[in-house]
Amino acid sequence: MSAYTFNAESARDGLVAAIREIADRQGFTKVILGISGGKDSTIAAALCVRALGKENVYGVMLPDGVQKDISDSQRVCEVLGINQRTVNIGPMHEALRAVTDQVECTAQEGEFAVAYHRESDLNVGPRLRMTTLRYMAQALNARLVGTGNLSEITVGYCTKDGDTSSDFALLASLTSLEVVQVGLTMAELPRDLVVKTPSDGLSGKSDEERLGVTYQQIHDYIRHGSSGNSEADERIARLERAGMHKRSRPPVLDPFKA
Repeated sequence: MSAYTFNAESARDGLVAAIREIADRQGFTKVILGISGGKDSTIAAALCVRALGKENVYGVMLPDGVQKDISDSQRVCEVLGINQRTVNIGPMHEALRAVTDQVECTAQEGEFAVAYHRESDLNVGPRLRMTTLRYMAQALNARLVGTGNLSEITVGYCTKDGDTSSDFALLASLTSLEVVQVGLTMAELPRDLVVKTPSDGLSGKSDEERLGVTYQQIHDYIRHGSSGNSEADERIARLERAGMHKRSRPPVLDPFKA
């Protein structure tokens, strides 16, 4: 395995400086982000507070119906003292289900519609959340902060046109483990939220259960070239290939090069 070192305090201070730099360069003072109660949005919000001041950070809680751990999201906003708002996307999600299910279908199309609904429904929430955040960001003249980390992005554990959409990706250069290390250097954050087991809040499973590999294995694969487990490496590589389209702009097809 290759040598690799990581300094959490340097990474923390570097990200704070990077936020200030892009804000100065682009001429904005306010940012908005979804607050899930998980480590990524918690740490991202804290970094933005350090960079821009709590009065310029807007945290939005976006439950899809009932969110069991929404108290964690509320605690993040209260601890950091940021502007907070709750927008329940449940009615929007239900409305989308209703209008798509009302379409008259043949038997074959009906089977397709059921399969489409079952496979895509988990991704509706992230897309509706991003639409809501975009709507609010424009109204506030604020930039939208992306909170996805490098581990998630590498294995495609993100939603196209959902959490992959932002004005700047704050944590995308850090693995999941490194994000935790940065968070542990920030005394203003409750430790239990920084080390909280990552989950999508939708399927009832942890991220690692859904991925079939651990975040430690993904970290080692990214930073050292191998997790030390050939089966895990093969799975991570497959996930990386399958999720490539989420990390790239749509290809432009040239009719004159066919």
